[in-house]
Amino acid sequence: MSFSRLIRRAPCRSPVQTFRPDALSRPVALLWAMAPYPIRPAGAMNKTLVPPQDPSSRQWYLVDAENQTLGRLASEVASVLRGKNNPNFAPHIDAGDFVVVINADKVKVSGNKFTQKVYRRHSGRPGGMKTESFAALQARLPERIIEKAVKGMLPHNALGRQLFRKLKVYKGAEHPHAAQQPQALALDPAASAQ
Repeated sequence: MSFSRLIRRAPCRSPVQTFRPDALSRPVALLWAMAPYPIRPAGAMNKTLVPPQDPSSRQWYLVDAENQTLGRLASEVASVLRGKNNPNFAPHIDAGDFVVVINADKVKVSGNKFTQKVYRRHSGRPGGMKTESFAALQARLPERIIEKAVKGMLPHNALGRQLFRKLKVYKGAEHPHAAQQPQALALDPAASAQ
């Protein structure tokens, strides 16, 4: 192994190291002096940022899904549910806001997905898989289309299940959350279907 490789792999064990010219005569001291990063002293740890959370300060947003592309709408809704628009975002904490989606029956998909996209569910019994096309599910339960799209974009753990409870989806333009005074969420104009 060459000397230059030793220099790159050498750990720095002291928190404060300075380069000394007399270290050039001792190869081991040179390795310690030229290490790329200092190692923290024993007991020093990284601190996990835990921003203060006030459940009463959560906002309510209203999203109109009419003529919106399904995936683009779902990604923006999932981002708000996670709290990525909040300056106190932390990936392990529920810092998101509530989202109310209306007109779920008027959401659009591109290409041939209207007839070819398939939703599957299983009863848990042998041979219990049921399939349904996008068009059939939109006619039967249009809320489930947006719910499944958003749920797939949230973390697949207990935190994701908690975040998903803050999503409210409704088929028509009416919703029972007027008392919360939801603000209209400005979506990307490119998300709307032509």
